[in-house]
Amino acid sequence: MAAGPRVPRATQVAVITVVLVVVDQATKELALERLSGGRIVDVIGSLRFALTWNTGTAFSVGSGRNLGPLIAVLALGVVAWLLWSGHSATRIGAVAAGLVAGGAVGNLIDRALRSGPAGAPAGFMGGAVVDFIDLQWWPVFNLADAGIVVGAVLLVVVSLISPPDPRPE
Repeated sequence: MAAGPRVPRATQVAVITVVLVVVDQATKELALERLSGGRIVDVIGSLRFALTWNTGTAFSVGSGRNLGPLIAVLALGVVAWLLWSGHSATRIGAVAAGLVAGGAVGNLIDRALRSGPAGAPAGFMGGAVVDFIDLQWWPVFNLADAGIVVGAVLLVVVSLISPPDPRPE
């Protein structure tokens, strides 16, 4: 079986980033449309959809301190380093880097373009992140958050099982 053309890993990272950002923003818009006014949708087991606003960092830590944008920019810096260092040279590494980048960009978009909770005015990068996936035993999150967490775990796994490729693409 002939192999198809090899796609550079940076391209894979970019494609995964864009796909996650688009899906994340679409699901947040759907959550805003369907869950406003305190509506809760029970899905299965403890999974439900309930709209919340996150003004802090991951899992609402540091609310009111405006640390979210800084953490997202740091995450993008880590992805840039991963690309430069060769840690994303494997397919799994590229997927992981794309998930972290997509999650960071998705939440940065919220910080930059959304107002605060309930339409409260927000300063530069002071908007709130839309969260809506509620497991009831874990802090409420969104797809960008899930991408960051899954991507970070994959990056740890990749770094443990394979050394970085000394030939970045």
